[in-house]
Amino acid sequence: MKNFKKLMLVLTAIAMVSCGEKKEKEQIDLNDNSVGTTESVTEEKSTQDENVVEITITGNDQMQYDLKEMKVKAGQTVRVTLKHIGKMDKNVMGHNWVLLTNGTDVPEFGALAGAAKATDYVPAGTDKVIAHTKLLSGGESDTIEFVAPAAGTYDFICSFPGHYALMKGKFIVE
Repeated sequence: MKNFKKLMLVLTAIAMVSCGEKKEKEQIDLNDNSVGTTESVTEEKSTQDENVVEITITGNDQMQYDLKEMKVKAGQTVRVTLKHIGKMDKNVMGHNWVLLTNGTDVPEFGALAGAAKATDYVPAGTDKVIAHTKLLSGGESDTIEFVAPAAGTYDFICSFPGHYALMKGKFIVE
């Protein structure tokens, strides 16, 4: 009788797990430079379009992104969702996600962005930005879609004044 109950529990657990939605997974290695370790995060890929990769990144009230590195393939459609998981208003602790062109001088761009309050700290007319989200308050999120540029390593930052020094990472296109 004991073995029968154990068998029923195992079969029930298997049935519950197998009824979930099936999605293909893609491994993305993330290097967190602040602690010098490598994490492995699984990002979900659309089953309808193999050429689309979806990445979610969070920013908090301590001026930190949870991802320091993202890897995609050249020409791939990329959907980036930024979630501001803090509580502060965007006037005090706003966050965005800005992908810069290859070779952009980040401190120089950060200074330029800091003077662009009227355009949510993304300078109008610049050729240094590939894609960017809206500036968000705590609890908000924004999703953008763009085509990954040519192979190379690009910087992504939060362009709110002073945040780029801590809120930054590498966008690697293979």
